[in-house]
Amino acid sequence: MDINQKFVITISREIGSGGHTIGKKLADKLGVRFCDKDLIENLREKFGLTTYEIEHLKGEKKNWLSGFFEKINPIPPRSVLNEPASVYLGRIRKNVTTDDIHDAEAEILKAIAEESSCVIAGRSAFFVLADCPNKFDVFITASRDRRIERVMSKQQLTFETAAIIVDEIDKMRENYVKRYTGKSRYDARNYHLTLNMDELTEDQAVQVILTYLGAE
Repeated sequence: MDINQKFVITISREIGSGGHTIGKKLADKLGVRFCDKDLIENLREKFGLTTYEIEHLKGEKKNWLSGFFEKINPIPPRSVLNEPASVYLGRIRKNVTTDDIHDAEAEILKAIAEESSCVIAGRSAFFVLADCPNKFDVFITASRDRRIERVMSKQQLTFETAAIIVDEIDKMRENYVKRYTGKSRYDARNYHLTLNMDELTEDQAVQVILTYLGAE
């Protein structure tokens, strides 16, 4: 990947691996936009976008997405409640979306990648943006115990509750990726680089990626 040209970096990650934070820090280091599921969902929901409406907007105005970014504020992630059947899990379950919502979000991802260099976390971007000519795909993983500990610490949960959340979200994300890409998100062939966070800090992981890309 040539970082001197318009590029897109996709970050696929397991819950509790630190992948979201790595993506944000990487985008900050590179001076580009960071896009996560909250931004994608906010764009779609705020403007009631369907695939048809996105195509209509694209036909009417080439820089339609730029106008949206001028108006929108990314929404913060909602905190996890200390209950296995919490609203957090209810929200995560909604990510098993209808085909129409998936298609609309895929169009938004493509538009973001077309507009400017960016780092995109999640949403099967490694597959959705497969045709992008200057793309780099990263997968962030860690052991189950390490991920449970991270979720416990960040959300102030018991071990049992954190374990339920990690296992359920692992299953749902894998089902989502398989449904819409026909691939397993654990297949290393999907990515240019896979990082195991058991022995790395987030800052070290960012540095590994930057070094790999020749950015530092």
